[in-house]
Amino acid sequence: MSSDSGKKRKPKVIRTEGVAPEGKRSRAEAEHSQEGRPLSEEAEVELRDPSKDFALYQRTCQDLQRLMLEIQELKSRGGRDSAAEIEERRIQSCVHFMTLKKLNRLAHIRLKSGRDQTHEAKQKVDAYHLQLQNLLYEVMHLQKEITKCLEFKSKHEEIELVGLEAFYSEAPEEISRPEVTQEDPHQQTLARLDWELEQRKRLAEKYKEGLSQKETILKEIEVKKEYLSNLQPRLHSIMQASLPVQEYLSMPFDQVHKQHETARHLPPPLYVLFVQASAYGQACDKKLVVAIEGNVEEAKALCKPPEDSQDDESDSDAEEEQTTKRRRPTLGVQLDDKRKEMLKRHPLTVNVDLKCKDGSLLHLTFYFLMSLNVVTVKAKVTAAKVTAPISGGDLLSPDSLLSCLYPGDHGKRTPNPANQFQFDKVGIVSLSDYVAELGHPYLWAQKLGGLHFPKDQPQSSIAADNTLSASHMEQTMKLLKTRLESRLALHRQFASLEHGILPVSSECQHLFPAKIVSRLVKWVTITYEDYLELSYTKDVVEAGLAEDTHLYYMAFIERGTAKLQAAVALNPGYCAIPPVFSLGLNWNGERNNRNDDNIRAMEREVNVHQGELLGPRRGFQLLTNQLQRLCLLMDVYLETEAHDSSVEGPKEFPREKMCLRLARGPSRMKPFKYNHPQGFFSHR
Repeated sequence: MSSDSGKKRKPKVIRTEGVAPEGKRSRAEAEHSQEGRPLSEEAEVELRDPSKDFALYQRTCQDLQRLMLEIQELKSRGGRDSAAEIEERRIQSCVHFMTLKKLNRLAHIRLKSGRDQTHEAKQKVDAYHLQLQNLLYEVMHLQKEITKCLEFKSKHEEIELVGLEAFYSEAPEEISRPEVTQEDPHQQTLARLDWELEQRKRLAEKYKEGLSQKETILKEIEVKKEYLSNLQPRLHSIMQASLPVQEYLSMPFDQVHKQHETARHLPPPLYVLFVQASAYGQACDKKLVVAIEGNVEEAKALCKPPEDSQDDESDSDAEEEQTTKRRRPTLGVQLDDKRKEMLKRHPLTVNVDLKCKDGSLLHLTFYFLMSLNVVTVKAKVTAAKVTAPISGGDLLSPDSLLSCLYPGDHGKRTPNPANQFQFDKVGIVSLSDYVAELGHPYLWAQKLGGLHFPKDQPQSSIAADNTLSASHMEQTMKLLKTRLESRLALHRQFASLEHGILPVSSECQHLFPAKIVSRLVKWVTITYEDYLELSYTKDVVEAGLAEDTHLYYMAFIERGTAKLQAAVALNPGYCAIPPVFSLGLNWNGERNNRNDDNIRAMEREVNVHQGELLGPRRGFQLLTNQLQRLCLLMDVYLETEAHDSSVEGPKEFPREKMCLRLARGPSRMKPFKYNHPQGFFSHR
């Protein structure tokens, strides 16, 4: 060992960066130590500079790293003197660790202090925000109150006051006060209200005077009524004495009397119909003519009582003697006789004539089948100045004119359930084979005759009900007149359609643009079987919108190479029930509602939105308006179709209609809705 190793080493002073030495304390620490209180870390945080602490932290970490490296180096040497040095450096490291702990505590204290300050600031902001919301609510409340005050309407504003000129000219000066009211609008209004009150007081006095006059007039009327009641017997005696004069002047009083005498021999249903129709004509329709025709003597013979039984026996013996002399009739002849007897009509009929404003006449003849106990009717139309189109032949035919006047009333089957048992006895399958001769037994004809046939109670004889007839008379007559007018309107329209002319009335011109290129080239009638064979009418048939009682037509519309076929199913109840259109387009292939969504949209525009095309006159122009819209829709369809860029030259169908959007949605629907005030097309 050297001489220096035996000497005592001088102790090294260990300095810690976190705590100042005793002789070098800060002034703040000295002040706190002088006061006799220990310095808390919370107070120390306020006195220390965070940047200096951060620099101290970096230096401490560097010193600690250096000490760790020195200890590692000393340990790697493994000398005897290195243990003391390692211990010394370990102590220094512990001091540095204490410094890091103190800095960590100070950092946490700073963090807590910052959070507390942030929380206090947030509380202040929330308080200010709540105060702002309260102020905004008060402002909104005040604005509402101001609006209420501005919109306040006094009761006097609902009173229609006289004009200012009339007020100053009619009102006295003590009420009008022009020197004051002309300058002050408030005083002017008060003066006008005073004048209104004065006028109403005067009118109340006039009203009382009018009531007193009314009572006086009522008393005079009672006196005159009593006089007229005493006059009626005198007039009756005068009428009896004037019968020769009536015959000489051919006055209708006697004729009316004879009609009523003949009505006594009518069967009960026809009698009820005659009485109710006559009453309706006198009360509601002066042009309605009701008359009785037929053989009165045969009707009287039907009402005679049967002869005695002895006469019956003698007649039967005579018949037996005659049968022995001649050959018996065959079974077929007997059935024919029984059928004729069963289908026998009463000899008297009731004729009802309905007249329209244009002079057209609907002549209805009502029959009564005595054995079947049902009422049948035949119709005949006398039109005024109507050309006969080829396609309108079925419009005025007796078989289709009155069909489905009420929904489902086709008039082909008897409404009396008891008749089927009678038909089975004589071999009649259905009454529909005899309606051309006997007339149609419509349900409304039974109700006009006061007959009601409950389905669960079949009876052979049912009494006629006046109440039932009266409850259906007015509505049925209106339906008959409407049916006649609608068929005559169709008759006139078909005459134009067959020549390719769409007769759109002036009242409906605003529903369409001025220029429509597509045109109607052909209008023909088709049969029900032809309608069923069309590929694009299956949906209509399956939906039950096309039956054998409907009328079917085909319209051909063309524009260039595009040809549109429209199959029309016309319900007998037109125009209360609109016609149904089915479309098929032949252009670049066959297109219909099954393979083209836009064709389906065109059908929807014509069928579903037909309410826009009714027109002002009960919808009699509906069919022609639908055809006109169909031409318009075809223009839109063709003009909005995409042009093939591979084909040179101009477009076959140039775009002439103004559209907001040419197509919409994945199915590329076209704008078929026409906005007539603006003149453009849009999607629905």
